[in-house]
Amino acid sequence: MNQGEQYDVLVIGAGGAGMTAALQASELGASVMVIEKEPKIGGNTNRASSGMNAAESDVQLQHGIVDSMTSFYQETFQGGGRLNDPEMLRFFVEHAPLAVEWLAKRQLPLTDLTITGGMSCPRTHRPQSTAPIGNYLVRGLADQLKKRQVPLLTGTRVSKLIVAEGRVAGVEVERHGQKQSIKAQAVVLATGGFGANARLISWMRPDLSGLKTTNQAGATGDGLRLAERVGAAVRDLSFIQVHPTVQQDQAHTYLIGEAVRGEGAILVNQQGRRFVNEMSTRRVVSEAIFALLTKSAWLIFDQAVRQRVKAVDFYCSVGLVKQADGLQNLAQQIGADETQLTQTVQEWNQTVGKNLPDEYQRTTGRHQVVKAPFYAIHVAPAIHYTMGGLHTDPQTRVLNENGQAIGGLYAAGEVVGGLHGNNRLGGNSIAETLVFGRQAGIQAVADQRH
Repeated sequence: MNQGEQYDVLVIGAGGAGMTAALQASELGASVMVIEKEPKIGGNTNRASSGMNAAESDVQLQHGIVDSMTSFYQETFQGGGRLNDPEMLRFFVEHAPLAVEWLAKRQLPLTDLTITGGMSCPRTHRPQSTAPIGNYLVRGLADQLKKRQVPLLTGTRVSKLIVAEGRVAGVEVERHGQKQSIKAQAVVLATGGFGANARLISWMRPDLSGLKTTNQAGATGDGLRLAERVGAAVRDLSFIQVHPTVQQDQAHTYLIGEAVRGEGAILVNQQGRRFVNEMSTRRVVSEAIFALLTKSAWLIFDQAVRQRVKAVDFYCSVGLVKQADGLQNLAQQIGADETQLTQTVQEWNQTVGKNLPDEYQRTTGRHQVVKAPFYAIHVAPAIHYTMGGLHTDPQTRVLNENGQAIGGLYAAGEVVGGLHGNNRLGGNSIAETLVFGRQAGIQAVADQRH
């Protein structure tokens, strides 16, 4: 990197949104550079496991699933407390199936489906292998950028956005202890949220102080600070999501993906009883677990779920999972009442097998727990996602306090607020990174041509 380098588009952050924006801009003929402060790429995208939501996709039709964008919109709107930005949500829903097609044409097909909380049908697209989607996308997008010879700098921190003639015109970076300036016609902020910034979390939501986080260490809200210094507006910063199923018994926290429940797992309390509709929104399930005396619960599932969710192999490999050939032995391992756990599973199996109404109104992800061995994972809620962030329009232009676009500045991914309302549904974050990452790349190039 030389002093005085210049690019058409600079992308800050090498997670899903940033790499998507960089790839799309490069394909449109722009000169692009990606800058990442962490030593490795991927950000929180690396930790995503369940999949990517989209409605009316060809993949759904191939699986015989008839879905509607209207249903996707309404369920996301309802799940977000009806506080979602309607224009952003509409753009998101309409462009999600296009993003699935875009990935497929770049050798990143998502041809299997699962379901997440708050959704009425399987619209969470994932790799055919059922492998966690995050790492799959990070590796695939990185390969595409490498083929296009897009430079990607790691270990490089952006300290300042450069403003010239009333628009963002580049960045100042710190690399190996040296400060350097890079000029650009457009800057895309894809720096993620602030879920790992305990001080900011405590300031915005004192009630969440002390909770562990699922976020990687770099999710500290840098993009918010950079943009605010050049007049950007922020929104909804108090909307912070707690994920209900996080394994926290080791030094490292592990998010147990929603697909485990979507494929049939149930939640029980320490006595071995169910206590909630496991496929409710994350807010509802988290509050139900917080209401338990232990503030924690157990995910119970069988071999069939393990076969449908590849991530379980990883959970087993790092020692997060209890396993037994029978339910009584599993109950002993987790300290639950043997008779109660067996009865709970029998009642669940009967409800599913006879298609009876569920006492907690669960209507999705209903599979019997019958195939040995049986498994249990200890889970509790943890900080997961920050719904608030920079105020943008649906075209990803960053807005100032007067609602006017700041020239040359775009943003995509978790650094942006407004799409999810006060609660994000599982599968919508990866969809957001693809939909708005693509749009940021498109818009950053298009605005230069007009």
